[in-house]
Amino acid sequence: MGVRRWLDAAVIIVVLQAFLCHSAKSQSFIGVNYGTIADNLPPPASTANLLKSTSIGKVRLYEPQPDLVAALAGSNISILLGVPNADVPNLASSPAAASAWAAANIPTTVPVSAISVGNELLNSGDPSLAPQLLPAMQNLLAALPAGSTTKAMHSMAVLSSSDPPSSGAFHEDLAASLVPVLDFLKQNGAPFMINPYPYFAYRSDTRPETLAFCLFQPNPGRVDAASGLTYTNMFDAQLDAIRAALDAKGYPGVDIVIAETGWPYKGDADEAGATADNAKAYNGNLVAHLKSQVGTPRTPGKSVDTYLFALYDEDLKGGPESERSFGLYKTDLTANYDIGLAAAPGTATPATVTPITVVQVPPRDSCLPILSLQLWIDDAHGVDVADQYCPLVLVLQNTPQPSRTPTGFCVTAAGVPGTTQGQQVPQTSSCYIPAGAGSRRVDADAAVRRLVWLGVLLCLLTLVRK
Repeated sequence: MGVRRWLDAAVIIVVLQAFLCHSAKSQSFIGVNYGTIADNLPPPASTANLLKSTSIGKVRLYEPQPDLVAALAGSNISILLGVPNADVPNLASSPAAASAWAAANIPTTVPVSAISVGNELLNSGDPSLAPQLLPAMQNLLAALPAGSTTKAMHSMAVLSSSDPPSSGAFHEDLAASLVPVLDFLKQNGAPFMINPYPYFAYRSDTRPETLAFCLFQPNPGRVDAASGLTYTNMFDAQLDAIRAALDAKGYPGVDIVIAETGWPYKGDADEAGATADNAKAYNGNLVAHLKSQVGTPRTPGKSVDTYLFALYDEDLKGGPESERSFGLYKTDLTANYDIGLAAAPGTATPATVTPITVVQVPPRDSCLPILSLQLWIDDAHGVDVADQYCPLVLVLQNTPQPSRTPTGFCVTAAGVPGTTQGQQVPQTSSCYIPAGAGSRRVDADAAVRRLVWLGVLLCLLTLVRK
């Protein structure tokens, strides 16, 4: 992926605004991307409960996710629903095909803020997709209820110039595909959606002052000599470069929305800046910047809807380690780092997202030289584990317990990947270990062994005193 000083290449997506059965105008302007290139994601109900416990008001889905949508029913979280690239030719083929897709995939139980058509179409390597983008948009819009408007999501790679921001301009060789889409957005009052990634800009210029500029940290700032504006962070510079390109092309009334932005918390040895501290700094300072509604130097005081990338890591993605390390949360529903997304008291939808831990303490006289300490799943304490990942129990006793599978999600057989999901979990369900849980099991086993030896030592001391 080519990287410029001010801008990073991103994604071209077109979005259709869909006011369906609910008003999709969320009070929150902070959203999150939900990627599914993974084999260890939590059950949809657990993800829904996690989202309800935060201030996140919008979720972007790259393709229809009926189980997650069903779990979000009744919440105030809106959906940005994606149309996969493979479906674009079908939608472009006829209004009837678009109507059928809409009827099958657009939910009516949750607010739908937008429908995105395609993902990275201009960078997909398939030149046949670009000319089908606008027909697909038009057909899908026609299939929506009267009064619906449209949005568009575009790549920052469409810029031929971006440094300084006031010089922002679109590539002329993209005019044939891009200008009709921009006209469509203007006619329908829809915004232009972009994916700025300051992280990639830093990788091309790893000076300390560039890192500070990318992370919203104190720095001397960079002056745009043409406009006289001073920029103190890369995010604003990227945003204003797109704004300048839109204005220069004759689209000053088309707003901008951030479809993706984020920072990886780990990477390969040669991936400068991919650390947990930097990820926390970027995402946390970005959230604070957005909440302040200070805007950018070119558009002060104007808030911008932003979708953070991403809710979870996607462990099946290829490429460098950083590609699999953008998650705000681990798949056990704990945060990789805190960036202030917890919902304000009294505003969150009641949700149980924290595992229940029960410790069974043995009688004082049951301490024996030979002990069995096991880590296993509790289904005997009257705990309703439906829609939760498995609580753990430490049992200290001198008789073995039935063999059980540790460290996984409580699911029925139908909930195991590769089978039908969505069934409620009874208390008697067993658990399976999702891919990638092996390392967590090793850590747990090591802790158990240390605790066993501590117990043995204490018991020996007790016997010696007697």
